[in-house]
Amino acid sequence: GPCTECSCASGKEPDKDPSHAKKKENGDRLCVPKIFFGTRTHKQITQISRELKRTAYSCVPMTILSSRDYTCIHPVVSNSSNRNEMCVELLEGKHGKSCSYYHGVHKLSEHHALQPAPGLYQAWDIEDLVSLGRKLRACPYFAARELMVGADIVFCPYNYLLDPQIRDSMDINLKDQVVILDEAHNIEDCARESVSFGVSESQLRAAREELDFMVSNNIRQKHHEPLRAVCCSLI
Repeated sequence: GPCTECSCASGKEPDKDPSHAKKKENGDRLCVPKIFFGTRTHKQITQISRELKRTAYSCVPMTILSSRDYTCIHPVVSNSSNRNEMCVELLEGKHGKSCSYYHGVHKLSEHHALQPAPGLYQAWDIEDLVSLGRKLRACPYFAARELMVGADIVFCPYNYLLDPQIRDSMDINLKDQVVILDEAHNIEDCARESVSFGVSESQLRAAREELDFMVSNNIRQKHHEPLRAVCCSLI
């Protein structure tokens, strides 16, 4: 079977000596790489997992990484405009409340429907995960991330692989892994988007005013003057 706990496959340390991890001559652990399958949209992941279900590889351990927009089932958070912030606040217990769905994650990630077993297990998609999560009152977002540790194939949108911040927050390590990009002609646009952001004229004017204040009050003038010049030229 595949080595699920290899250090190259996830941030986890390898087991001391799992019998299924093959040994190379020089004593190094031979790792079975994960396949990261990147797509342009979440909709395409649904189509691909449907195709996977029809192949001989339907019972391969898998997971689908997606945003809280698709996987949060908390009644308040899922209806808020900033799910990410609200989720983090709940988990930090800022307002004396926590998320009961998060505390039930293992009920979902260890559920038999998601554990590969010959004849029983089937490739699943986000909707399957979310409806099972609702049934078990357990968080699909974090369950999908937990399942990544033992997964042989990980489906996700392109930006999870291209954007270093998302890779970092998702604990995705691509070293020695297999990366497949579906419809790769869209990669350039996606790469541009992941290092771009929008700024309005009023934000630029506000920044210029603040920089004016800094410069006129002799606060780190040589740092702030070039920044002010950039704001002015953009305005």
